[in-house]
This record gives sequence, C-alpha cells and structure tokens, in this order.
Amino acid sequence: MSTILLSIKPKYSKLIFDGSKKFEFRKIIAKKKVDKIIVYSSSPDKMIVGEAYVTGIVSMKKEDLWEFTKQYAEITEDEFFSYFDKNEVGHAYQLGKVEKYKNPKQLKDLGVDKAPQSFVYLDL
Repeated sequence: MSTILLSIKPKYSKLIFDGSKKFEFRKIIAKKKVDKIIVYSSSPDKMIVGEAYVTGIVSMKKEDLWEFTKQYAEITEDEFFSYFDKNEVGHAYQLGKVEKYKNPKQLKDLGVDKAPQSFVYLDL
C-alpha cells in the first residue's frame, strides 16, 4: 500500500473535506496500489490541508466515467470533458474517510521540495 501527495485546487480540496466530492479525477494514476492521498491545496493556499483514504480506483472510457461519478464529482460536465479532452480513458480515485488537518503543513514538513505536477509517492 502506498501514500501519494496530490496537488488539488483549493475549491476542490474544500469539497473533498466537506464530504461532497467523492472522486478525484486524474489523467494518470499511480502504478502502486494507493490507500491514502495527502492533499496539497494549490495556489493561493499552498499548504497540505489533510488526507483522504482511497476506497477504490475507477478507470474507464471518459463518457462512462462521467456517468458513473457525476453525482459525487463536484465539477461540471464541461469541466470534466475539458480536463479529459485528449484522453479516451479517465481515472478517478474513489475517496472514503477524510481528515482535515487542524494545523496545515508545508511541503518541506514531508520532505518535498515542490508541488507535484501529477503525484509523488510519500514514505510515511
């Protein structure tokens, strides 16, 4: 089992921690089995704000992925298809229990120099 750090826009990280966003979409997923995501809320926050446990990974044609996830996607259909524009297949981490940190952390607290473009494995 692995833990990864993901950069997520602040508007989406808030939705993850209020419990309404249950899927985190990605064009590329980790090769190792992921059981936990550490959430880095990108600019302007630029802080690690919490963690989410992964209950599954869904990979399918983007049209099917939208139908499967749209109820808990917390993005518009236009945003979804724009994000996966050049991809036939989309991926989503299905999120379970979440924990928002009382005291957000900086990347350097986890030994990370800069926010990942896609993801980075963490040894925690």
